[in-house]
Amino acid sequence: MAFAESTEEDKIEVVGPFKTVQVRTATVIKKDGVEVARNFHRHAIEAGQDYSDQSTEVKAICAAVHTSEVIAAKSAHDEKMAKNPEDR
Repeated sequence: MAFAESTEEDKIEVVGPFKTVQVRTATVIKKDGVEVARNFHRHAIEAGQDYSDQSTEVKAICAAVHTSEVIAAKSAHDEKMAKNPEDR
């Protein structure tokens, strides 16, 4: 009876006007080669956020969609929301 655990990024999505990258990671547990459990963890990377610790695939996606224009627009939006929270 051998158990094995593995992780995989099984879903990567780009959403919203500021190109937030959402990553879903699955942890899969197998017993004798047969999957017996699967759990998910999600995290998001916003434009301007450090993504240097992400996988190669996620880094490439962030580099492609988090352009200087998107980062500037996100920053301007965040500043506006900080000054005028009632605009949310």
